[in-house]
Amino acid sequence: MKFGISSLAWQSPFHDPMGQFEKAKKYGVDIYEIAAEDFSLINVEDILKAKEATGIGTPSVCGAFGETRDVSSDLPEYRKEGLQYIKDMVDLAAAIGGDTVVGPMYSACGKARAVSPEQKKQAWAWAVEYLQEAADYAKDKGIRLGIETLNRFETDFINTVDQAAELIDRIGRDNVGFMLDTFHLNIEETSIVGAIRRTGGKIYDIHACANTRGIPGEDHFDWPAMAAALKEVGYDDYCVIESFTPECEVLAKSASVWRPFAESPEAIAERGIPFLRKIFA
Repeated sequence: MKFGISSLAWQSPFHDPMGQFEKAKKYGVDIYEIAAEDFSLINVEDILKAKEATGIGTPSVCGAFGETRDVSSDLPEYRKEGLQYIKDMVDLAAAIGGDTVVGPMYSACGKARAVSPEQKKQAWAWAVEYLQEAADYAKDKGIRLGIETLNRFETDFINTVDQAAELIDRIGRDNVGFMLDTFHLNIEETSIVGAIRRTGGKIYDIHACANTRGIPGEDHFDWPAMAAALKEVGYDDYCVIESFTPECEVLAKSASVWRPFAESPEAIAERGIPFLRKIFA
């Protein structure tokens, strides 16, 4: 298992690879997951130089799906922009030596509203259509897509592992699987362990944080049981701490980021990474 930190915990939008990767190395981080908020600030050459200098890996890129990056939107221009955004993330992942793109790529984060059965059916149809094209594009570049479930307050679309499984099945591509986030699982699943088992082992990434979105281990979770379930389904790839800096403008409102989740951004990795290493040892 490789243990990492999301750029959302320390810097938003991501723009300083060397400074971020040096900090990550200081706190014993194996991998750094880039949240692609603003591509104009992301320089691939700088990332590759920072990787070489620090030994920090960059296997995954996470999406920040604002209103205009929505493949199930009623607006065709938003659906097209959402598809292009996923393709751009795929290109970034491939360019920096990654193999996985993750996030709630079926809708915009924060779009949670009551809709008619007809509207829901159409949104599903659009999501499947556009994500099939995204998956085909990703496969040509050796990239997997991890579908993230979000809690009911952040989306009305995919809240549970069972719903995600249906979406993955309807997309019907072998490079599309699950990305699980402990924060969302805690809200929506009657059993986090049971949800992990129901993925059938097709998990591509884990976002680990406390039930408060703070430091893993400083919470009410049964981490040993979750670790055992992940081992049972054969998962041994990436475990990334995803917390949020209050400066995260793209996702702050939709993710309800109103205050810091730890006394300092550094404390998230300083205490969280050793805890996760111990739990998964």
